[in-house]
Amino acid sequence: MSLQTSIEPFVVRIPQDTLDDLHHRLERTRWPEDSAHSDWDHGVDLGYLTELVRYWQNDFDWRRQEREINRLAHYHTVVEGLDIHFIHERGKGDNPLPLVLTHGFPDSFLRFSSIIPMLTDPRAHGADPADAFDVVAPSLPGYGFSEKPSRDGSLFKVAKIWHTLMTETLSYGRFGAHGGDWGSTVTEQLARDHGGSLAGIHLTDVPFHHLFKPPADPSPPEATYLKAAEKLQKESGAYAMLQSTQPHTLGPALNDSPAGLAAWIIEKFRRWSDCGGRLETCFTKDELLANITLYWVTGTIQSSFGPYYDTANAGAITWIREMMKGWIGSSDVPAGFASFPKDILPAPREWAERFFDVQRWTEMPKGGHFAALEQPELLVEDIRAFFRPLRSRRSPSS
Repeated sequence: MSLQTSIEPFVVRIPQDTLDDLHHRLERTRWPEDSAHSDWDHGVDLGYLTELVRYWQNDFDWRRQEREINRLAHYHTVVEGLDIHFIHERGKGDNPLPLVLTHGFPDSFLRFSSIIPMLTDPRAHGADPADAFDVVAPSLPGYGFSEKPSRDGSLFKVAKIWHTLMTETLSYGRFGAHGGDWGSTVTEQLARDHGGSLAGIHLTDVPFHHLFKPPADPSPPEATYLKAAEKLQKESGAYAMLQSTQPHTLGPALNDSPAGLAAWIIEKFRRWSDCGGRLETCFTKDELLANITLYWVTGTIQSSFGPYYDTANAGAITWIREMMKGWIGSSDVPAGFASFPKDILPAPREWAERFFDVQRWTEMPKGGHFAALEQPELLVEDIRAFFRPLRSRRSPSS
């Protein structure tokens, strides 16, 4: 590790008065009188939400969740002027490959809780120790325990922050990257901007910003995909429009009401996962509430909308710069994709190949947007298989 950078160990310990306040707010929830529409057709199912909130109030044990969270090694450090929280777990093998994992919305570093031990210690999970990784899992700026940016536009700076964290703070000369949702955007930016340091990138989706400029000559699968994207935007894209245009209108409401925060988040976990409409076939109440509680106790729901606002409101200079990067592309960095059938908008391989050097493409048999939580074994095996031939290969020049 770099001697010039201060890295401070961090233990998650939320003040008791914060948890007491949460409990009192849950107890005083003012429920809407809309018993005629207790289903998911109008948004969140009020009956399920009531059940979840009661469990949150009476049975959920945050201190138990803290003990599980603290089994992993957490740190804080200042990178590019922002205080960044990250997990750093060393691999158990002869030559672990460093790997940075980037989460998205509406989840957190908790997305990777199950797969980090599998990635760092393959032998303990019945796999080859030669596939071990040194895992770094930061919280995006404005999420969890990372500092909230004071200015707009931080999304376009995260790749630089991650690169500095990996190469200067942690002294890794070469590393891999994996991400989904906003994590796929950040991972792509790492490949574009810092390809010389990347062994390869592994994604669960093609970053959605590529839809902003559809091609004039789409293949039949791409044409179907583009039509599906248009339909998705009309039918269920209102959340993104609101988060990108009026984050400071929505933010105070969700920051003040734990029941409202839960409603906003669980609706997306249900819609975007491979749960067949039954949320708890993919996630336990404790898993859902650990993530929601993390948003609550850190007060980060409003700041988590930052990437949406940044994307929708970036100026012409920013997009010209991004377009230039697009022309350069990520073709020098090997890319692998794990496509899960119930993700928000699974793309065809032809679409990914317009922007990436796709060296591995896996059509998964099941799973959705939150693959690391839903299908950890499938995802981990695909990550191992993708990076296996890249571990000793020289990185491309910058």
